[in-house]
Amino acid sequence: MMKKRSRKTLNDYTALCHRIAREKGFWERRRNVGEMLMLVVSELAEALEADRKNDGANFREEIADTFIRLFDLCGGLGIDIESEIEKKRVKNRKRPYKHGKRY
Repeated sequence: MMKKRSRKTLNDYTALCHRIAREKGFWERRRNVGEMLMLVVSELAEALEADRKNDGANFREEIADTFIRLFDLCGGLGIDIESEIEKKRVKNRKRPYKHGKRY
């Protein structure tokens, strides 16, 4: 009988991505949050360029890079991202259609 493989949680990925970033020397000092957020934006910009070039493989890689940077940031700042997403989901359920905006 095959052992069922358990799926990683978002917090598992947070711990994993942050551990790897620390091992690779990216947390030798406290990171600048603004810089880290712009690195996330740069990964999204790279995904946009890949999409513009119709490069699906690179697009998927850049989206993955975006999540890796976000998970690392959450790990570095001690953010329980699963809890934060759940709180925001509950809050959003109470908001009006399109949050009361045209778009």
